[in-house]
Amino acid sequence: MNRTAGAARVTVVGSLNMDLVARAPRLSHPGETLAGHTFSQVAAGKGGNQAVAAARLGADGNGAQLRSGLKAEGIDCSAVETGKAATGVALIVVDDGSQNAIVIIAGTNGELTPEMVARHEAVLVDADVVICQLETPPDTVRAALAAARRLGKIVILNPAPATRPLPADWLPLVDYLIPNELEAATLTGLQVETPEDAAKATAALQAVLYDAPKVNAVDTTAAGDTFIGVFAAQLAEGADIEAAIRFAQPSIPTRAELDAST
Repeated sequence: MNRTAGAARVTVVGSLNMDLVARAPRLSHPGETLAGHTFSQVAAGKGGNQAVAAARLGADGNGAQLRSGLKAEGIDCSAVETGKAATGVALIVVDDGSQNAIVIIAGTNGELTPEMVARHEAVLVDADVVICQLETPPDTVRAALAAARRLGKIVILNPAPATRPLPADWLPLVDYLIPNELEAATLTGLQVETPEDAAKATAALQAVLYDAPKVNAVDTTAAGDTFIGVFAAQLAEGADIEAAIRFAQPSIPTRAELDAST
């Protein structure tokens, strides 16, 4: 997915899900039934969230509803394909402390193949920045990373959901690896609970740790996706990494909203 107009172009190779979001006083325990506060249905998925975040900053970037939602944000959906399975779904519970628990069902996201990536290589050619995540099959993610590296693009990998360490040949294909603390722990086998732990995990991944601004979270759902989308949009526009990090925010704002807050 990329934007149809504008100098900066971000292409996302990833997932589209319909998020079913319940807010509750806390996350339920196994076997427990808990009364919630509210319910909402949101067009999302890590790929969709990241594309929207990038598009709202001016970058290129259930089925028909997901596609129409992306188009409404000015995102080029010419490389979005329809599969045989049901549309991907994410079941999300957000507690009063703004933490979440998420279960995803891949649906058609699991049908994305390396051949599909190759078929739409022209979209990668036009990109300045390419973003991948792990909500699609690993072989497909690697094919996208390799194609983006071969084409000389800036490559971002959000290793989520992380279930095991990344294959050794993936990291040389990636410019920016952006995990959260749980994903960093899974990738390295190290406990990651403090900034010092994060520095150790970063060293284990042979990466560089950058400090992001501290914020008060209202809802952590899509916060990481938004950070990555905004970060990618800034890189595509030529910002250096420190400026791109400072500009990225944990919600999905428009450029006007960000400009008004600074």
